[in-house]
Amino acid sequence: MTRLVRPALGLVLATAVAATPTRAAEPDKLLPPDADVVVSVNLRQALGSEIVKRYALENLKQTLQGNDAQKFLRELGLDPLKDVDRVVVGMSGKDETDFKYLVVIHGTFDPEKLYKAAEAQTRADADHFALVKDGKDVMFKYTPDNGNPLYGTVVDEKRVILSGDKKGIADALAVPAAGKTKLGGELTTLIKGMDDKSTLWVAALASGRLDKVKLKGPAANPGIQNSLGNLQTATLVVRVEKDVDLNIGLGMKDNDAAEEAGKTVTELLQTVKGALPFLAANDPKLKPLVESSKSLKSEVRDRTVVITGKLAGQAIGDIIAPGKAD
Repeated sequence: MTRLVRPALGLVLATAVAATPTRAAEPDKLLPPDADVVVSVNLRQALGSEIVKRYALENLKQTLQGNDAQKFLRELGLDPLKDVDRVVVGMSGKDETDFKYLVVIHGTFDPEKLYKAAEAQTRADADHFALVKDGKDVMFKYTPDNGNPLYGTVVDEKRVILSGDKKGIADALAVPAAGKTKLGGELTTLIKGMDDKSTLWVAALASGRLDKVKLKGPAANPGIQNSLGNLQTATLVVRVEKDVDLNIGLGMKDNDAAEEAGKTVTELLQTVKGALPFLAANDPKLKPLVESSKSLKSEVRDRTVVITGKLAGQAIGDIIAPGKAD
């Protein structure tokens, strides 16, 4: 099947909704085996959440209407608010020099229509768009005026992939239809601990990757700096329904490191809670966060520092749509 896609789809539009009961996530089999960070955004559930529907959906629609991206998407027969279900991103690299990524967009697509539209775009704007053949695979390449090129292709009627290099696309297309994920076992285990019905989840391997990071400014806390060197894994889960629930897990190298990091996190949370009322006195926009900050808590569980919190939907409404939350 002919493969291509128009890059730069502005699809990671919002965080979304978590439902119950939970469902264990499964690693996307197209992700590169050397990925050390995986991000999953459940756009379909996001758009169905009470918060997004009440406070953000109309703004999202207005943002898409009339701009060039939406015009091109309409030509492709795509509506990102209807046709895209989930966006999964796999990333790797210790710094900017070896940073790589693959974006897998799950939804409903028409490969032939996308191909014809892409061909037309390459003729209309050859300075920025080109069709690239790599063996039997056909990719769509977008080169911005300033920045790195982006490659993309349609895998099938359900998946579109994007990457910053041609090899990333070719490797993903080489994965057998019935193949299994090639991600490392540690990252796979982290992912399987995520709730796939949540709005957003992130699973990351940190061991050895933050050793050379030197914090500066207000963040240059000796306790934080020491904890970075002991950090092994990190997870984030955001669930949005009527309110927003946050869960962060910081996996440390041993129990002693976890206890020490737990103390540092507790101190930081207390500082945030104490500072917000003063900041809100000078910036009214922060007032809705003062009450919600009281829900922030941390505890140590089996070598992991767990941070939880809840942001009330009313507070979100006061921030993004003042007057509408009443």
